Amino acid sequence: MSSVKTLVVLARRDHAEAMRVAAGLTIFGHTVQLVFMNEPVADNERNAAQAELLELTDIEPVTTLAAEPGLAHISPAEAARLLTGADALINL
Repeated sequence: MSSVKTLVVLARRDHAEAMRVAAGLTIFGHTVQLVFMNEPVADNERNAAQAELLELTDIEPVTTLAAEPGLAHISPAEAARLLTGADALINL
């Protein structure tokens, strides 16, 4: 049994914290997917700093919001597939 897990981080309430957690989980070699939800990602210094971590860890976040520039949009069906295929789900 492999110790490498597929993890999905849902960024619902605190986008910056979700980005920080997602990047940190890659240290252990896990496959990490980050999904932004509920509201657009604010263009602020805190989020920008955490977005740099995503680039360093090769995490390409997606969003469930249709009008979020710069992020790939996923449908509800695609989101459901991500969630059901994950070994663990982190909701922030």
